[in-house]
Amino acid sequence: MWNSFKTDDRLGISAEITTYAAGNGDEIHAYVVRPLADAPVPGIVLVHHMPGWDEFYQEFAERLARHGYLVICPDLYCRYGHGTPDDVTAKVRSEGGVHDDSVVADCEAAALWLRGNASCNGKVGIIGTCSGGRHALLAASRVGEFDAVADLWGGGVIMAPDQLTPARPVAPIDYTAELDAPLLGIFGNDDQSPTPDQVDEHQAELERHGKSCEFHRYDGAGHGFFYYHTPMYRQEQAMDAWGKVFAFFETHLKS
Repeated sequence: MWNSFKTDDRLGISAEITTYAAGNGDEIHAYVVRPLADAPVPGIVLVHHMPGWDEFYQEFAERLARHGYLVICPDLYCRYGHGTPDDVTAKVRSEGGVHDDSVVADCEAAALWLRGNASCNGKVGIIGTCSGGRHALLAASRVGEFDAVADLWGGGVIMAPDQLTPARPVAPIDYTAELDAPLLGIFGNDDQSPTPDQVDEHQAELERHGKSCEFHRYDGAGHGFFYYHTPMYRQEQAMDAWGKVFAFFETHLKS
């Protein structure tokens, strides 16, 4: 899937920060990227990670759009105020983190925004990394608006009772029976959140409920191995995993 375009293709995107009616009817910011396409394309809700609505996620959205998806990446921290991504994230963390119910509502509204857009073909996926992977899985399990979900090393899918909080009151694994969309999981075997044992437990629970899931695990990679701006980056594993992401969405959103 990498470098699969033809050099004479009409390849281009438009990108902007805009607002949309999110959970509870609140107007929040989102980064929207549209491919220049002659026909409607699938939509993707991109769920940012705990470090915030940052430049990496703008580039993530643009990469998905270049591969033929209408992408909306909501600012899940928008209600906490504005500043640099680092400053806003610090405020969110100091207040116990964004609430799961808020994230699910914002993601559901983003899916509805995509389906109502004339540029969307009616199919919508959801993807995120780190806390965004957990949130993507949670949203897909709790609302029926998604045709495919990709969880990239989402920690906190399995939670002990003492890890539950007012912001995160239910472990996503407890919603497994309600997940209707096919799931892609991407994990590093050196990760500690989730650990390989937790990934095994999650996969077993999905299989117990007869869910469609495809997990890929990478040796020599830990948490955040897509993050080329950090020491966590693992080029070989990241590029292979990007191929898995594109193939998964091609199958479930474009076929």
